[in-house]
Amino acid sequence: MKVSRVGNMRYMDRFAVEKLDIPEEILMENAGLASTFVLEQEIGIRDKKFIVFCGIGNNGGDGLVVARKIHSNGGLVKVYVVGDPEKFKGAAKTNWNVISKIPVEVRIVKSVEEVRMEVLDCHAIVDALFGTGFDREATGLYKEVIELINESGKMVLSLDIPSGVHGDTGEIMGVAIKADYTVTFGLPKVGNILYPGYHLCGKLYVTHISFPPSLHNSDTIKVEINNYVKLPPREKDVHKGSMGEVLFIAGAASYFGAPYFSALSFLKAGGGYARLAAPVSITPFLATKGSEIVFVPQKETKTGSISLDNRDSLVELSEKMDMVVIGPGLSLDTDTQQLVRDLVRAIKKPILIDGDGITAIANQLEMIRERKGHTILTPHLGEMARITKKDAAEISRQKIDILQLTAMSLHAIIVLKGAHSLIGYPDERVFINLSGNPGMATAGSGDVLTGTIAAMFGLGLSLDDAVRKGVFIHGFAGDLAAAEKGEDGITAQDILEYLPLAMKYDREDPPDAFRDIYEGPCVV
Repeated sequence: MKVSRVGNMRYMDRFAVEKLDIPEEILMENAGLASTFVLEQEIGIRDKKFIVFCGIGNNGGDGLVVARKIHSNGGLVKVYVVGDPEKFKGAAKTNWNVISKIPVEVRIVKSVEEVRMEVLDCHAIVDALFGTGFDREATGLYKEVIELINESGKMVLSLDIPSGVHGDTGEIMGVAIKADYTVTFGLPKVGNILYPGYHLCGKLYVTHISFPPSLHNSDTIKVEINNYVKLPPREKDVHKGSMGEVLFIAGAASYFGAPYFSALSFLKAGGGYARLAAPVSITPFLATKGSEIVFVPQKETKTGSISLDNRDSLVELSEKMDMVVIGPGLSLDTDTQQLVRDLVRAIKKPILIDGDGITAIANQLEMIRERKGHTILTPHLGEMARITKKDAAEISRQKIDILQLTAMSLHAIIVLKGAHSLIGYPDERVFINLSGNPGMATAGSGDVLTGTIAAMFGLGLSLDDAVRKGVFIHGFAGDLAAAEKGEDGITAQDILEYLPLAMKYDREDPPDAFRDIYEGPCVV
């Protein structure tokens, strides 16, 4: 499913009205009708008490439609307008005129104390204060109303996005509604899908409000949810070589886990043949943990990392591989960092660069732009800051914009790791991944991701799809581990051990609890 920016949605609204001759009133009516359907389905309407808080923009107009529908369906509803109703325009003004003529109590809110008792006495609240275009901090009476709603403990349905959440970033603009349900209009907005906005939406629904598929599925919308990618069948006569051969260049004297997790996760996710080039001194230890891995012991530096002397042999070996993974636990040894840069320039096969490998190339990005082979980068927020030379806080506020510009500039696929990891492509496409949980914020988790992505490529997916699928399966394995053990204390080993089950469910049918989450918003 596509995910809209606020600007995309404004364009779709204008196009529907001006080019398709769909009156604005119909779009608003459809938004209110779908929202009322969700109220009926999730809470029930007849004989229940509702408070609808309306701002004075189109979001407030949507709330007026919902109030009218509640009334007509046998509910008891009161409308509280925050702001001057004389400022309603267009379809919102039309609906203000309608609600003023039917027996529904309407009150202009001057202070929260006026409405506190009614709020505490109702069954549910409809939040129609701000729309997705809200881009300033909520203050004054608006702030007090939002705090009252949150403190009430009542069931809350937000229209389009919880009021106070930025539609393009998911940021909380000072204070924001914590909804139980949200119905978003046209398409989910970026703020509905990225944290913390995603968490505040509760159960998320979407209604296309009469937009035709040619509009809400347009190729001009570059952001979408990382929906299902079908795995190729595992044929009966396969052998390990046909399931992918990947070289992992990883590990140092102080980093035993990273090489092990990256190479073994490739095998656990279905890959065929993992070769691990690690320092000779740590290879015996790694072999006791992952005896299924084929080891290529490497000459060492004085600090126990992989020496630059191995350059030619690694380039030669890479020619026999389907992909090369560089970086997990390599260390910041000067000699090893230079080895990374030399290998990136010389290797022709697809390369996935992670961890210390990203540090090695961060100040010489021209080598990524100049590569003939494909490049995948898997930075966390701090590593993305090194790549872009931007502050981590700035990246966090503008994740999608910065990811698009960076992937396009470097001609690389970039996985920006974190809650709802983002997968960016050089053509500006960005996929938002919904699998995964906070328990996966643990040492070694990113190393498991590198091997999982490589495995998806080894299984026969295109590189673009392999990255998407690898990110999803990695998160799915983490979710399965959390379901069994709880989020606290999950380790990279747990994620690794659940990869086969994640693959099994993905090929067959995931449990309902997971399917509902991963498919994104329910369409009504």
